[in-house]
Amino acid sequence: MSLPITQEKTIHDAWDYKGRPVQPSRTDGWASAAMILGVEACERLITLGIAVNLVTYLTGTMHLGNATSATTVTNFLGTSFMLCLLGGFVADTFLGRYLTIGIFATIQAIGVTILTISTVIPSLRPPKCNWDRDTTCTPASGMQLTILYLALYLTALGTGGLKSSVSGFGSDQFDDSDPEEKSRMTNFFNWFFFCINIGSLGSVTILVYIQDNLGRGWGYGICACAIVIGLVVFLSGTRRYRFKKLVGSPLTQIAAVFVAAWKKRHLVLPSDSSLLFNIDDTTEGLNKKRKQKLPHSKEFRFLDRAAIKNPSCPEPNKWNLATLTDVEEVKLVLRMLPIWATTIIFWTVYAQMTTFSVSQATTMDRHIGKFQIPPASLTVFFVASILLTIPVYDRLIVPIARKVLKNPQGLTPLQRIAVGLFLSIIAMIAAALTEIKRLRTASSHGLTDNPTAQIPLTVFWLVPQFLFVGAGEAFTYIGQLDFFLRECPKGMKTMSTGLFLSTLSLGFFVSSLLVTMVHKITRNKKPWLPDNLNQGRLYNFYWLLMILSCLNLAIYLVFAKWYVYKDNRLADEGIELEDAEPTFH
Repeated sequence: MSLPITQEKTIHDAWDYKGRPVQPSRTDGWASAAMILGVEACERLITLGIAVNLVTYLTGTMHLGNATSATTVTNFLGTSFMLCLLGGFVADTFLGRYLTIGIFATIQAIGVTILTISTVIPSLRPPKCNWDRDTTCTPASGMQLTILYLALYLTALGTGGLKSSVSGFGSDQFDDSDPEEKSRMTNFFNWFFFCINIGSLGSVTILVYIQDNLGRGWGYGICACAIVIGLVVFLSGTRRYRFKKLVGSPLTQIAAVFVAAWKKRHLVLPSDSSLLFNIDDTTEGLNKKRKQKLPHSKEFRFLDRAAIKNPSCPEPNKWNLATLTDVEEVKLVLRMLPIWATTIIFWTVYAQMTTFSVSQATTMDRHIGKFQIPPASLTVFFVASILLTIPVYDRLIVPIARKVLKNPQGLTPLQRIAVGLFLSIIAMIAAALTEIKRLRTASSHGLTDNPTAQIPLTVFWLVPQFLFVGAGEAFTYIGQLDFFLRECPKGMKTMSTGLFLSTLSLGFFVSSLLVTMVHKITRNKKPWLPDNLNQGRLYNFYWLLMILSCLNLAIYLVFAKWYVYKDNRLADEGIELEDAEPTFH
């Protein structure tokens, strides 16, 4: 006996886990999205829980220098975010977002498990140092560091693949052609950012306390359990998820346009752009639905050669012939690159909050009564500043900006980024002045030669630099994400996340490069970043970052003034923007 055929409406571009068209009654966007948000909260808990307290482990347990420890932390974080590009490419081209999340979450769990084991087995750590007897400590051996780095970079690989797909797979659970579900998608992105910071809050408070008081094995063991639980919860929702078909990586499209333009570099461009190949000339209906026809622009005209119809090519393909719309989408990405490049330095400043600021905290008085604050837990002020800045912006700054700037959104994405860049400058000024005061206090009490002595200066002097960088992240992070979501072409959804996360990655790598260069240049004279910070000039490093940030802000303002938003560009051509991505407010 055959079952009756249901007449319920299906979602046109979504399928269930068996490849059948999705029926809204059999899936629930929020229930599915909640399981995905849980994985992201666990990922943030793990990544920040390891990174924010890693510098104290490397200096105190593995006996590495301050400069080496700082570059190890920033390289770990930079690699994590850079691998998001690899994860996005794999998800869009081969595996899909669901499998990518499942596989890379497993890799992350393996990495954290190895890290936990390395902190438990005594032979994987150097012997403890007794400063009353020894003047130098035995640093970690090559084998010990190999195990540590294997654990860290397996964790980084898992983080990159997981983070690249979580936000996209979460938004896949909502039908953007349905007004009600599209509204829910906007709320999903807000909750996504909220979950990131809840995970951060847990890592810099509870997790750091456990690491410092119960042991690293307990702290990292909790991380391993958290990602396993998150993975199990994620997999349990398989029957309810909505899946989208692979569309290919936007990186492939960009590469194809450049290759096609290079192959036809000797051909003469026609004066009439209508003679160039465009989506109207294709027979692929899906391509027409996925892409919005864009007007021809005069910038980067060398790329237009990719759309020249060449009769000498008997079998046209994407590597020798691109549509004009494909070319214009690549041009949109190229126009965004100056903004992309000038936001990197903010994340270089941000990197100091997990490295040298934590090192400063270890030397200062961290007591509240009888309770001693773990050095890395000072970043709670950083997270609190982010959570506080968002409602202050919504309730106070937006109404004022609407009246003054006549913009219904309050500040535009580029204006929000500018505010964040300015706050990072103030943060480095505060950090430099605090370090000068810390060194003067150490000198006046004769503690310059003792790297483990507690300087009689309250650690709360470091709070301003955490508050300013945290507030700066609230403006820069959401401003960048809004900018890249808004400005990336419709057919390059994952490109927005990839571009944004690559600025974080490069910011951490720039920090590693600066630390390495400064340490090599100054170590034989008056070292800025010695192993004993009480004998260093860390304040000069902060002044250097302040100067670089000022120069960067000036360049950014020039490019921001030059940039024309995509919807304004299309409006000038009389084209209405279709299916705009949700933006943050």
